[in-house]
Amino acid sequence: MSTFAFGTYRVTDQNPLHIEALKEAIEGGIDLIDTSTNYTDGGAERAIGYVLDRVEDEIRSKVKIVSKYGYIQGSNLAAFKENPADYEVVEFSESCYHSIAKEFLHEQLSLSLQRMNQTKIDCYLIHNPEYFLYDAIDKEMPRDAMLDTMYERLYEAFVGLEEEVQNGRISSYGISSNSFAKKSNEPEFLPYEDLLTLAQKAADSLGVSKHSFSTIELPINMLEREGLKCAKWAKKNGLRVLSNRPLNAQMNGLMFRLAEYERPRDYEYYLNELLEISDNDQLRPLYNLIEQMDMNKHKFGWIGEYDTFLATQIMPHIRKALEKIDKSVLDDLLRLIELFLNEYRQIVAYECSLRLRTELKDLLKGCDKKIQECALEFLLSQDEIDYIIVGMRKPSYVQEILTLKR
Repeated sequence: MSTFAFGTYRVTDQNPLHIEALKEAIEGGIDLIDTSTNYTDGGAERAIGYVLDRVEDEIRSKVKIVSKYGYIQGSNLAAFKENPADYEVVEFSESCYHSIAKEFLHEQLSLSLQRMNQTKIDCYLIHNPEYFLYDAIDKEMPRDAMLDTMYERLYEAFVGLEEEVQNGRISSYGISSNSFAKKSNEPEFLPYEDLLTLAQKAADSLGVSKHSFSTIELPINMLEREGLKCAKWAKKNGLRVLSNRPLNAQMNGLMFRLAEYERPRDYEYYLNELLEISDNDQLRPLYNLIEQMDMNKHKFGWIGEYDTFLATQIMPHIRKALEKIDKSVLDDLLRLIELFLNEYRQIVAYECSLRLRTELKDLLKGCDKKIQECALEFLLSQDEIDYIIVGMRKPSYVQEILTLKR
């Protein structure tokens, strides 16, 4: 029977709401936390350590922590570029490198434990090892050679993970992979049937009778069901299954947020306030931008698309429009812009959810609740799933999940 886990993607120790939400979830009975070394550049793991230090021993002892390694980003990447290591690294982009090397594993686990103020965690996962596959595909490596090399890399990582089990720093290990949810004929698909054989081979190399591979994590949701095949294989082999992205789904090359939202009550008020104050020659570029945003609020495919557009397009235009504004009025103007942007994001989410009901009407037939409730209940009904990882960055999100928790 499935239940919920607290996902810490985008959680940081610098946000009091995130801290409060995590504490409330743990005290409400959520007993598994999913995190990773790269989430908010280590801030998620620091938040976990902070909260666990402040809950009762009886509660803390029941909480299992699953963390992951693989990504080289943020401060990790800056340090790596300054002093490159000699282990194998995939340079995926200028801002994202990736490695599953044994040396990197040991280093990252030490940092994870330090950030969380723990001497041991329940499980450590290799985070999306398929980055090697992406790189190999780009280099047009033959499929057989690509998979042979992938398995060699995984075997060496498994040896390192078995060593950490022996060292007493983790209880078990596994893999978190988006490629487990791909169709078997897709180039990025990561075959999973031989993983346990590799794990036992790694254990044998250390003189251990039974491997400690215990867990897989992969995307499963109402739109992406291919991963249920992998989950079924995992349960048949006694593994724990964690499903992620329960509400952020992909279909036909498009992203969907499986949730619906109410129309914000104060959107028009802040829109009109901002248009009125910027209706002058000095602020005309800001006026034009806000007007265009209002006209295009229904054109985003999903809320994540807007978040990217905000960072790459809207914010640079706002900064340019405010370059020559007198500082005596700038603070008040910035506060009004912030209030407007908060409302604008809510109305974009509302518009996206209206379209979602239309575009997925056949799939959502019979769903007379909020879409997010139907999406989560679908996952709760899957016998192959043990934990559904949900991002709960606000106490209100925690309460919504606790009402569904079995």
